[in-house]
Amino acid sequence: MIMNTAFCYTTEFVLDKAYYSECFDESVNQAPGLKPYTKALIFFITGLGLLLTQINNYASWFIIALGVLEALSIKFKRPWWLLRQSWSRASGNKATLTLDEVGIKTHSLYINSSLSWQKIDKIEETEKGFLLYINKQKQYLSKGYLDNACCDFIRSKI
Repeated sequence: MIMNTAFCYTTEFVLDKAYYSECFDESVNQAPGLKPYTKALIFFITGLGLLLTQINNYASWFIIALGVLEALSIKFKRPWWLLRQSWSRASGNKATLTLDEVGIKTHSLYINSSLSWQKIDKIEETEKGFLLYINKQKQYLSKGYLDNACCDFIRSKI
């Protein structure tokens, strides 16, 4: 960490399964109960209704299959997301994170992003990191790679 008059912090981390798991767990809110399955139930019931009327059996089975597929995508949301991340080209590579007065920069072999503090609408601290809200999207910074001074600097931006 380099501290002159301006704050600048640089660290490296690996984009591995543990990192992706923490990102998902801290940034995705899954509603408990049956509420997330509402769309799947509507597809399934609509398909059953059409099947009973025997208007179009192929369309009925297709709509039922959509309901089942939607339910599975909700049930297995985390494992599916982790699998997609592990298949990405960035997985397993080192990433360099730089925080300074201007913003946050992330660089790796396949990722090169820069985010200014002015573009961040809201910063929310979680138990394990920080959620950054940018135009209805979320990005996650893990505290596991940040020291106390860097966490305090991010808190000052809140």
